[in-house]
Amino acid sequence: MKRTKKKSPPSRARRSAGAKKHAPSLSTAALAENGARFTLAELQRIAGRVISYGEADETEIEIDSTTDALTRFANNTIHQNVADHTLSISVRAVVDGRTARATTNKTDDESLRRVVAAAATLARHQPENPDLLPMLGPQKYQKVARYFDATATENPMDRARAVTRVCKMAEKKKQTAAGIFASGSHQSVLANSKGLFASHQYTDAEFSVTILEEKSSGWAKSSSPNIHDIHPDELAESASNKAIASRNPRALEPGHYTAILEPSAVLDIIGSLFLDFSATSVLDKRSCLNDRMGKKIFGENITLWDDVYHPLQLGTPYDGEGLPRQKTLLVDRGVPRNLVYSRATAKKMKAKPTGHGLPLPNEYGEAPMNLVFAGGDKSVDDMIRSTERGILVTRVWYIREVDPYEKILTGMTRDGTFLIENGRIAAGIRNFRFNQSVIEMLSNVEMLGPAVRAAGEESFEMVVPAMKVGKFHFSEVTKF
Repeated sequence: MKRTKKKSPPSRARRSAGAKKHAPSLSTAALAENGARFTLAELQRIAGRVISYGEADETEIEIDSTTDALTRFANNTIHQNVADHTLSISVRAVVDGRTARATTNKTDDESLRRVVAAAATLARHQPENPDLLPMLGPQKYQKVARYFDATATENPMDRARAVTRVCKMAEKKKQTAAGIFASGSHQSVLANSKGLFASHQYTDAEFSVTILEEKSSGWAKSSSPNIHDIHPDELAESASNKAIASRNPRALEPGHYTAILEPSAVLDIIGSLFLDFSATSVLDKRSCLNDRMGKKIFGENITLWDDVYHPLQLGTPYDGEGLPRQKTLLVDRGVPRNLVYSRATAKKMKAKPTGHGLPLPNEYGEAPMNLVFAGGDKSVDDMIRSTERGILVTRVWYIREVDPYEKILTGMTRDGTFLIENGRIAAGIRNFRFNQSVIEMLSNVEMLGPAVRAAGEESFEMVVPAMKVGKFHFSEVTKF
């Protein structure tokens, strides 16, 4: 369960760097019967049973066991506390070059036999897939440490105490606080009848707060596998200060301005690029990188990797077919150098697979979902001091693609947009709609901050810097 709206496609792929199936939620009664928190050994036994029931040429099973908890607050009051346990058992069968998948959330023998039979029956009714490759055998994986006991054992009272402090701070300042504090733990297993077995365990935590005044607002958000890295009081203080600084916002004329984009704003704009680095997208002629690979299309200061092993990233060390993920240099000093490949797409394009395939069957092929930008050494304050006239953007939202090939996006600023004059914040301003090519934006980056793990609302988490961008196109003033 994800608490904030994420943009598709593929929606669940963005969460844990692997396209997960929608997990049916278990009721309290079902939890008592089936069990909610499975050990790795228990999941491995379930996988073994499923494979033993296989009636297809090849059988694959993916199991996801998830525990999520959420405290939601608004109007300076906690109004919801929920906990959700989900179990998804997804079986893929291959029959005569055809493949299909069926899913259940039950672990008794009858249900497991039924889902195995359903996957095989569905496969027999699919068209033959000439690109389908044999399932992988055993693989070796690099270990990643993404599980923290403190996050897994966080309880409602811990979250409530933090939220209460935030709400009291807002009340003291005559402001209104709203947001979420969430934490969860996850266990995944991928196995098949060829002897492959992969597993991954991780935790995640997230705090998001919006501070509201009559005509202004501020926002801050943080996510991490380690809940100790999240500091709700500091985030709320930052959001509160932005609401205060943007009181009585001015209306500024639209046009091209120097824009200082905080990491969350950068993330939600840059996130639109992730499928363009898919080899399938390039092969299908629907990537903005078609006819641009190997050419300098971004600024010299733009370098980008996909790196699941980066210490600030989340994600499994294997892809949807169980192939080990590789750190891949995507952009080198402004030049797109590499794509990511699934096994099937790599065979078509005579390349080597990079371990970025999505679970089969799927229409997207592969995607890099652990994006890491090279950063710089300039703080946001440094960027402001260096700007004679410009706009500071806290975050953006409601982003839509206008031109896929030129990668022109439209969206709006929100919750803290400011006029910069003579190297300082001069006033809050009314929000803008923007129409901006991401390619042009990454060609006009004048300064970079340190790369940090950032969280937004329109895209998945990644490691990005704040950016000072020249000639950013703000096209229209909004009504608020």
